[in-house]
Amino acid sequence: MRLLALDTATSAITAAVHDGDRVLASRTVPDARRTTELLAPLLRDVLTEAGTRPEEVTRVAAGTGPGPFTGLRVGLVTARTMAHVNGTTVLGVCSLDALAEAARRAGARGELLVASDARRKEVYWARYSCTEEDVTAIDEPAVTRPADLPEVVRALPTVGRGPLLYPELLTAAPGPEVLDVDAAVLADLTVARLTAGEDMPAEPLYLRRPDTAAPAPPKSVIAPVPQRNQAPHVGGGAEQVQQ
Repeated sequence: MRLLALDTATSAITAAVHDGDRVLASRTVPDARRTTELLAPLLRDVLTEAGTRPEEVTRVAAGTGPGPFTGLRVGLVTARTMAHVNGTTVLGVCSLDALAEAARRAGARGELLVASDARRKEVYWARYSCTEEDVTAIDEPAVTRPADLPEVVRALPTVGRGPLLYPELLTAAPGPEVLDVDAAVLADLTVARLTAGEDMPAEPLYLRRPDTAAPAPPKSVIAPVPQRNQAPHVGGGAEQVQQ
C-alpha cells in the first residue's frame, strides 16, 4: 500500500505517505492563506521523500473538515483528482477527529474539546472521549461563537487553535500544543479505520455558506422612457396626441 494523506481544513497544509505499517514521510506548512499555491509542491516533496512516484499511490485520504470553504475545497479537489488518475477513491476523515487523536497521543484523557479556527469570530468544534487505547466522538461537528458554547463544554480542556484565539473563553489542554491537523496522524487513523472495515465517505463538512458569493447581475443605468397615453381625436379623420 502507498497511502497519500492530506488535510487543508485547519491553519496548516499537511501531507504524509503511509505504507500500511508506518508513516514514510510527512510535511506541514502553517499557511492557510496560500493553499492553492503551496499544496502541489508539498505533495511532490513528501512523495519524493517517501521514495514514491505519484502513479504508485494506491490510496488517497483527505481531511473532510469542517474548515473554511476555499481551503477545504482545494484539498478535496486535489485528493479526488489524484485518486481519479490512479483509479482509486478518496477516503475521508473528519479533521477534528485527527486533532483529537493527536491530543490522545499527547496524553489527553477523559472528555476533551476540539476547537479549530472558523474565522468570523467562530470555532468549529466537537467533544471527544479519550482513553489510552482510542478516542470516541461525543458530538457531531458544529460551528458557533465560543461564548455561545454551553458552559460545561467551555470548561473542558481544549485543543486546536481555539484556546490560542480565545484564551479568555477556552482553556488549553495540558501537555504539548495540538494546534493543526498533522497528516501523519490522519494517515495512521485512515489505516486503522480501513483495517476495521469502517466506511469513510469523503463528503466535505462546510457547515455554513462560503465567505464569498457570486456577484449579482449588473443593474441598468438607463432610465426607462416614459410612455405617453394616446387617444383618438374624433373629427377630420386625424389622430392627435393628447399632451
